[in-house]
Parts: sequence; structure tokens; C-alpha cells
Amino acid sequence: MDVLIVGSGGREHAIATAVKKSSKVDKIYCAPGNGGIAGIAECVDITAMEFEKLADFAEQKKIGLTIIGMDDPLVGGVVDVFEKRGLRVFGPRKNAAIIEGSKAFSKDLMKKYGIPTAAYENFNDADQALAYLDTVSAPIVVKASGLALGKGVLICQTIDEAKDAVRSIMIDKQFGDAGAEIVIEEFLTGREVSVLCYCDGTHIKPMTSAQDHKRAKDGDQGLNTGGMGTFSPSPFYDDEVKRFCEEKVYQPTMDAMKAEGRDFTGILFVGLILTPDGPKVLEYNARFGDPEAQVVLPRMKNDIIDVMEACIDGKLDTVDLQFEDNAAVCVVLASDGYPEHYEKGKEIHGLEAFEGKDDYFVFHAGTKKDGDKILTNGGRVLGVTALGADLKTARANAYKATEWIDFSNKYMRHDIGKALDEV
Repeated sequence: MDVLIVGSGGREHAIATAVKKSSKVDKIYCAPGNGGIAGIAECVDITAMEFEKLADFAEQKKIGLTIIGMDDPLVGGVVDVFEKRGLRVFGPRKNAAIIEGSKAFSKDLMKKYGIPTAAYENFNDADQALAYLDTVSAPIVVKASGLALGKGVLICQTIDEAKDAVRSIMIDKQFGDAGAEIVIEEFLTGREVSVLCYCDGTHIKPMTSAQDHKRAKDGDQGLNTGGMGTFSPSPFYDDEVKRFCEEKVYQPTMDAMKAEGRDFTGILFVGLILTPDGPKVLEYNARFGDPEAQVVLPRMKNDIIDVMEACIDGKLDTVDLQFEDNAAVCVVLASDGYPEHYEKGKEIHGLEAFEGKDDYFVFHAGTKKDGDKILTNGGRVLGVTALGADLKTARANAYKATEWIDFSNKYMRHDIGKALDEV
């Protein structure tokens, strides 16, 4: 079959790399794609939010499966558009993708169905939110309810800071319409772990665990970003934690969505925090994490097309999901100044060093092809991923591989996976 992937980042490059390994796939298209994806797929000049054009293309090319990588089109209802035309598509419908599109919805869902999460209140009025802050203590977390490119969560050390966050989000519209409603919740402490799960509306199968590094600078300093690096598996996600989450989080979430008439098919990303009181849910996403996909998918043994088709057909319970007994680390190479102001259009050198190396990957995030050159075209430029027998070996391999790449204003964190030194 021919496959269409919708998106343009490192996540979509990781998905395309997994799809390329499938014996069932003849040709891959990606809309709109990027400079790296162009090496394994035909990039199509259609944006992720042009739903009818995407569906037209899928019909014209007789696409056997379309995979939606990004959050915006999922929340916007692209899956509904495809399904109305009888096209096979992987991802949740609009009424299920709300689990990511509205943090207020997801918090209310967890509260209603007893899924462990932080105490919280939702607000769509700034004055009410500011008055509420006079009744609580800091530190406290202020979140834009809508999609904010992974940057809409502000951890405030003082109440004054929290009030500034409310004004910034709700009045100054720092995150646009995503901040029309906010969530104010208690600050939790513990290790954060990401678990991506395949879902078919009834059944849910968690993948191997991963751990992200959100802050821009070493030592978890600086602004929140879309993610500066990941490792998999997390040594802090042990068998006891896994059992708890399977019983109290994963299946209960699927059952809750079904009870609400919002059957969830696709990828459910569960952001966990391992608190002294046990695991709790920080957030849900409705798609592969980025850069979590870059460390999870290279470790998956299964044919990704088989798993996705089982999800669409409601047969996920027949799949034996398996991962290699190894580890992966991804270090993001960014443009200096990200996530605020940065320059684009810098030529990238050294990409050829990854050719023919099975345990090393360079996933393109913000790049574009210009003739024979690959240029920087975003804040997060590349995700350098390496495998290893264990996490420390994978980490050493990943940092070694970052030295193969060079471009002007290249920036990265130097402590991705440093927590492993404590294990």
C-alpha cells in the first residue's frame, strides 16, 4: 500500500522511518514534510490544516493509510473529514482529540472517573482566577487549556508570579486563543515519565517508557520548549509503577472516554509524574510525543502498519507489542535563541555521517531542502538519536553523534539523561 503521513517535524520523520521498514508499504508521501523526510518520502505541498486538500490527495493517489502526526489537525477534526470519505486514517476523531485540545476537559474527565491527578480549578475569567490565587499557596502551576506547542505550562514560585502568568495568558494572549481558558493546579514533585499507548477505542497497549527534558537550558533551567531531548526506557518506571498505571490510569482512561461517547483510537500520550503519593497524570496528548517518538519507535520490534491497522479495526487485543531489550537517547540540536528568537537558513553539514549506521539516527525537525543543501528552518532543527545496550551507552553514543553535525548557531543541552547517573 501507499501511505501518507501528515506533519513536518522530527516526530513525523521518526514515524516515516518506522513505516519504511514495513513490508506492506510501497511508497510514502508526507504533507508537508521537511528536508530529512524528503530522503525517504515524497513531500507534498499541502499543509497539515488543509483537510479537504489532504483528503483529495489521498483519494487521487489511492492512499491505503493516512497517519496524522500533529496535534492541531487532530484537534481540528481531520480524522472526521477522512472517515466521511471512507478513507483509512490513524488518529482520534475530533471529539476524542479534545483530551489534548482542552486541559480543562481532561482534568474534569480525570476527576469524574477517579484517575489520579493534581488538585485543580478551571477558569475562563481572569478576575476570578486572580481572586482564586489569593486563597492558595505557591509554588503553583498555571496552564493554558488549549494547544500551545508544549509551552503553555508555567510553574510559578510565588503567587505574584502566578498572577502575572494569568494576566500574560488570559489578558495579553501570550498563547493566543489557547489561553481563553486556564487550569490552575497544585504543584507536584517527582520524576516525570512519558508513556505512549496504542488504542483501538476499547483496548489500550502501552509502549516502552520515555523521559523528556522540557527546559531550554542545562540543569532544567530556562523556558519551556517542545522538548530538548529524551531517553527510553525510564529506569524510574518500574514494574510496580507500570502495574499501577495499567490498573488506575491507562484502561480507566479508555473506559472513561468510551463512557463519554468519545471512543479513542490512535495514540494516547500519558504524561506521568511519580510523586511520593504514587503516580499521577500531568497531561494527556492525542498523538506521538516529540521527541519521545524518536526514542520509542526505533526500539519497537513490531511492524508499525500492523499495529496501526489493528487499532483502526478494533483488534489491538490480538497484537503482541514488543520492544528491543536496549535503550535509546535523543539529543535535540536547536538554533541558538530557541524557544524565542533565532535565525534560520543556516547550512547543515555532516548528515552523511549517519548513512549506513543502524544504531544511529538523525531525525529532521526544522529543516528544508534547498537544491543539494539542507538548511535550518526552525527552532528545534535535528534530533540525534543513538541506541545502546543500556542507557549510559546510548547516551554516550548520542553525544558522540552530535559532534558529526555542524551548523551556525547550533545549540544543545549537555545533560540529557544525566539523571541516569543517579540510578
